[in-house]
Amino acid sequence: MSGPLADRIAELVHAASDGRLPAQEVLRSQGSLSALGLTSLGLLRLIDAIEDEFGVVLDLGSGAHIDSFPLLVGRVAESVP
Repeated sequence: MSGPLADRIAELVHAASDGRLPAQEVLRSQGSLSALGLTSLGLLRLIDAIEDEFGVVLDLGSGAHIDSFPLLVGRVAESVP
């Protein structure tokens, strides 16, 4: 998965993981971000960063749409004004 939105969200994942997850690895991921090693604190940081940057609200109750990188990108793309 690539494109400007996916690239930017992968960079935000990289930052939220304190640099432990390279953006390129995240872009290739089809599984969950937690399986890649993103902690629950990292996920909260990521959600905050996405909401701040893109002006969207992500529902933490829909974890399946937030923990999978491709679904996360799709969810943000649907929500961006």
